[in-house]
Amino acid sequence: MGSLEHFVTGLAITLRPENLFFCFIGVFVGTLVGVLPGIGPVGTISILLPMTFHLTPVSAIIMLAGIYYGSQYGGSTTSILVNIPGEASSVITCLDGYQMARKGRAGPALAMAAYGSFIAGTISIIGLQFLAPPLMKVAIKFGPAEYFAMMLVGLSLVTYLGQKSTGRAIMMASLGLVLSTVGLDPVFSTPRYTFNLNDLRDGIGLVPLVMGMFGVSEVLLNIETEIKRDIFKTRIKGLFGSLQDWKDSKWSLVRGSLIGFFLGILPGAGPIMASFVSYAVEKKVSHHPEKFGTGVIEGVAAPEAANNAAAGGTFIPLMTLGIPANAGTAILLGALILQGVQPGPLLLVQHPDVFWGVVASMYIGNIMLLVLNLPLIGIWVQVLRVPYPILFPFILFFCVVGSYTLNNNVVDLLLMIFFGLFGYLLRRFGFEVAPLVLAFVLGPIMETSMRQALILSKGSFKIFIDHPIAAAGILLVILIFASSLLPWVKGKKEVISELD
Repeated sequence: MGSLEHFVTGLAITLRPENLFFCFIGVFVGTLVGVLPGIGPVGTISILLPMTFHLTPVSAIIMLAGIYYGSQYGGSTTSILVNIPGEASSVITCLDGYQMARKGRAGPALAMAAYGSFIAGTISIIGLQFLAPPLMKVAIKFGPAEYFAMMLVGLSLVTYLGQKSTGRAIMMASLGLVLSTVGLDPVFSTPRYTFNLNDLRDGIGLVPLVMGMFGVSEVLLNIETEIKRDIFKTRIKGLFGSLQDWKDSKWSLVRGSLIGFFLGILPGAGPIMASFVSYAVEKKVSHHPEKFGTGVIEGVAAPEAANNAAAGGTFIPLMTLGIPANAGTAILLGALILQGVQPGPLLLVQHPDVFWGVVASMYIGNIMLLVLNLPLIGIWVQVLRVPYPILFPFILFFCVVGSYTLNNNVVDLLLMIFFGLFGYLLRRFGFEVAPLVLAFVLGPIMETSMRQALILSKGSFKIFIDHPIAAAGILLVILIFASSLLPWVKGKKEVISELD
């Protein structure tokens, strides 16, 4: 069967009542998460992860994926009406979106954000549908050495493109790799770092770690941060946009979609970088760059198209190679593995229903999001008024219940609390937790691939040089981290020259 026939099969899977229901739940919760500043899709996916263990793999991933890409829609609402980004990728939308609202053009801004998100999201799904299968056919020829190198490249890019210090990101990734080795050795089954605790022989659970790192720590951080929410009061009209708005935005939507999709494929870039790059490109090619930041429609259309296209693009490395592009897709990878589904080259062979079901659900989900976002803007505005002292206890309650009921084990609950406090301290002192989670998820896969390669080569590390793809990957990793030293070397030379 070709891609079209497979897609029709996936559509039939998605249109089952239970899958439609979970698709709706996912995009609805995703939009809600995007609207409410301070929670985020990663934390929400972490909190809801235990609920998916009683679902089929298709239903579980459809719902979690809906939360992930649906949050990109909701983030624009707060950016435009409150000047507070609901999502990090919507930061740049504040610049022109809020200024449009102040000029009485909140309706066209919200409309362009919604329509642009829908168009870009659809383009990215088409790209996923037609690019992923050929890439899987290439990746299926990879051996353990190539697979280890690709995982190393993905983790290196995510670490290198961290939002803050590269050095701190490397420290967090290293810690994540260490935590991933807790439990029984995959080859010899000897205990490692278990401290003679039987509960740690199976390793640290993904759910307690991510719920603590993203759920509990997020609540603790927001408790000490006063978020001022002054909703700009204006009559919201013009939710279809004018003909002139569409003329001004058409090429912005195209460029934003393409930039977002290809940056989404790149591990470490994702929706945040895509929205900033897209905005910068629009300002560069514009005939009136001085107007950006004063309320131009292109300044809303481009970043909103880019972040939604990037959200779809991140599924390509996840599905084809099993490499997550960011923390959100890392948790999706963990969810798939916990469901007994291994993303990667064999996904289309072993679990075609999961791949095509998710692809088809993204089409349906994008339509649902368009229907949800515009008519329900009034409701989202009311949701913004929910006091955080009421909201945060509910989040903690879901974290506690979800972590304990996973295995009915108090140790999981204690681990969640520990990682919550640890995550809070890390983020409080400027450390990113995303590289830690990515390394934790990729660690067992990387270790298994490396040890398989060494077994094949009888212990010789030359296998990573003899295989061209593996050698190219390792060379790329060296270049990535060598480039991060250039600013440091340049700074040292300037200091020495000043002393001379």
